[in-house]
Amino acid sequence: MSWLTYLGIENPTEMLALVKTLLRIFVIVGVAYFLNRLSKQLIVKLRDKLNARSADNIEEIKRLNTLSMVLRYIVTTVILAITIVEILHELGISIAPVLAAAGVVGLAVGFGAQSLVKDYFNGFFLLLENQIRKDDVVEIANKSGLVEEITLRYIKMRDYEGNVHYVPNGQITTVTNRSRDFAYAVMDIRVGYDENIAKVMQIMHEVGASILQDTQLQDKVLDKLDIAGVDNLAESAVIIRCRMKVRPLEQWTIKREYLKRIKNAFDAQQIEIPFPHLTVYQGPATEPLAA
Repeated sequence: MSWLTYLGIENPTEMLALVKTLLRIFVIVGVAYFLNRLSKQLIVKLRDKLNARSADNIEEIKRLNTLSMVLRYIVTTVILAITIVEILHELGISIAPVLAAAGVVGLAVGFGAQSLVKDYFNGFFLLLENQIRKDDVVEIANKSGLVEEITLRYIKMRDYEGNVHYVPNGQITTVTNRSRDFAYAVMDIRVGYDENIAKVMQIMHEVGASILQDTQLQDKVLDKLDIAGVDNLAESAVIIRCRMKVRPLEQWTIKREYLKRIKNAFDAQQIEIPFPHLTVYQGPATEPLAA
């Protein structure tokens, strides 16, 4: 029994009480683990069921995925907090003094944690107003990329080069979302000043029609090519602006395909896509000065 004495236990009754306390703590941890796993499974099943009802609405599915992820985060936090309180109660630690001390410390730390509180408030309203969802491509706080994770404190994005950006919600003032409803593939086509603009526009329409007829691309395009007209008379080229209405996140695919096809079409028709060049004007000839 020397090891019991070392632990400060003088009789078997105290030993029995300690064992009961440890068993209750073990049960509390086990129940918390079970509830956490169960809540995650229920949230996933609910999400999948709602997604099945909105199978044709991609935007609604993305929103449900985002909300389910945040809901799992909140439920896990609540279960963890309740578990800690119950364990303290089993150890005989009064919760009231702890809460009072936490209130005093929280008041002192609150002035230094204003940015953290701002992160949570901004995150709540971002989700409430449905500004950002998982798998959106957004630009926030001078960073852009694919949204991989959203919490009440930060947004995790991955850019085209694979870099991961963690942006605190408190730093978000303006959200540019490139994934809502539809997008436009905008192209600026440059041709030489000697080219027939009407002919150029006709070829541009034909290239746009060829994309609509392509079985691999037609599902990504929502409308035919729209030519705005001559947008600028640059130093070495006439710039004609056009656009195609496409599904979200397909604007870059369609733009690259259109530029490739317009280059081939211009080459076939011998239409110049000019490089910057300079014309030197020498002015009228003058008589040399007398000696």
